[in-house]
Amino acid sequence: MGELTEMALRGLNILGSLFLFVLGFIIFIVLVLFLIDISQTKDAVRRNYPVIGRFRNLFSSLGEFFRQYFFAMDREEMPFNRAERDWISDVAEHGSETVPFGSTRNLSPGATIFANGMFPKQEGEHIPHKPFVIGGGSKYPYEPNSFFNISAMSYGSLSKPAIQALSYGAQLAGCWLNTGEGGVSPYHLEGRCDLVYQIGTGKFGCRNEDMTLDESKLKKLCENPQIKMIEIKLSQGAKPGKGGILPAGKVTDEIAEIRGIPVGQAAISPNRHVEVSNPEELLDLVDRVRKISGRPTGIKFVIGNIEPFKELLSAIQKRGKQSAPDFISLDGGDGGTGAAPMPLMDNMGLTIRESLPTVDDLLRAAGLRERVALIASGKLVTPAEVAWAFCAGADFVNSARGFMFALGCIQALKCNKNTCPTGVTTHDRRLQQGLNPESKSVKVRNYCDTLRHEVEMIAHSCGVDHPRDLTRDHVMIVQPSGRSIPFSDMWRISQNARLN
Repeated sequence: MGELTEMALRGLNILGSLFLFVLGFIIFIVLVLFLIDISQTKDAVRRNYPVIGRFRNLFSSLGEFFRQYFFAMDREEMPFNRAERDWISDVAEHGSETVPFGSTRNLSPGATIFANGMFPKQEGEHIPHKPFVIGGGSKYPYEPNSFFNISAMSYGSLSKPAIQALSYGAQLAGCWLNTGEGGVSPYHLEGRCDLVYQIGTGKFGCRNEDMTLDESKLKKLCENPQIKMIEIKLSQGAKPGKGGILPAGKVTDEIAEIRGIPVGQAAISPNRHVEVSNPEELLDLVDRVRKISGRPTGIKFVIGNIEPFKELLSAIQKRGKQSAPDFISLDGGDGGTGAAPMPLMDNMGLTIRESLPTVDDLLRAAGLRERVALIASGKLVTPAEVAWAFCAGADFVNSARGFMFALGCIQALKCNKNTCPTGVTTHDRRLQQGLNPESKSVKVRNYCDTLRHEVEMIAHSCGVDHPRDLTRDHVMIVQPSGRSIPFSDMWRISQNARLN
């Protein structure tokens, strides 16, 4: 008994000594931090409140996490709220699903409501839509299988397994995948899907040292039959008026080789194509690329000042309709997947809500609407948003962030830091392990299939055969009074007010 008591006392002594050691160590660390904080001059809060001031930065960084999971309501977060993200996650996992007990959506001014018909189309009554051909005058016209497709995301901005999953998923869903401005990587090609090769202002994959077009490289790339169209990017939603930015930490040996740039240096594209400073030179570049590639060739931009676009349409009319780009990809000015300076992300370029009907109207007024296909992108990730785009004038809709959510993106907002926790936008191999291309490709397919099905469901409820049959009369816009009016009327009123 005495021995047990002695052992217990010995154990208590050891624990007491350990406690005093830990306590002393903590006090020592606090004193060191105190001396560091009170002597430094970079941070006023830490200097005035040594040690305690450090918690401010900690709580600020954790605030993002706590807001997302505990405090923000389902439809409050930006840029995409929990209701949108959860819907994409659910349908990517399980396909189309239903929800119970009524809508949680707040019908605030500007909200859209679709005008269902009294006699909607029944199954079997739908007239098959005629094929939509892009670039009928090019050597290899393209007839897409899907009206909803994967927008521009380059290898570099996204990880290898993310691009692989998108490539295989696009093939499963029968949609196209835009390569983004980073060039055609082996991983874009891996799934054998249809590709839209984007030529950004840096011309990665087909550039000379001075960033002019290397015709031989472009011709060689287009020997691959997977490349169906060429998209010349003038600007993008994340940063209208500024070229692409790939941080130095993401420029690996492989990415540098694909893009033709130095390893470990940030890839900064110029803010415009060096050959293009006016509408005529832009049309020259479109014609040149179309002849070299044999593919339908279009342009992508965010519209802000409308006058230069009107000048482009006038130049097309002078040259003839055949000189027009085969398609226009119109991006919204309210951000995107790319890293960008906040002044441009927040304040530059029109949103897709304003720019899409504007461009549609201008193309019609110029007599070019049947000649130029109109592709819309910019935060269009749900069936209602995609259906709205068709009402506003789109022929096709692209999405980037919707497919990122299907891959498992949790909107951690770490895309530019190479620390993405889901492996979607990082080149850290440890973080990439969580993204399995095989399983994620199925989720990409499920999201694409479900969204198309539900957009068609909206169209059929409105009494038309196909989403492209939707018009501005099929969608109502809630007014400040609480009443809603057809988008066609609201748009006409706003245009008249603008002219007056």
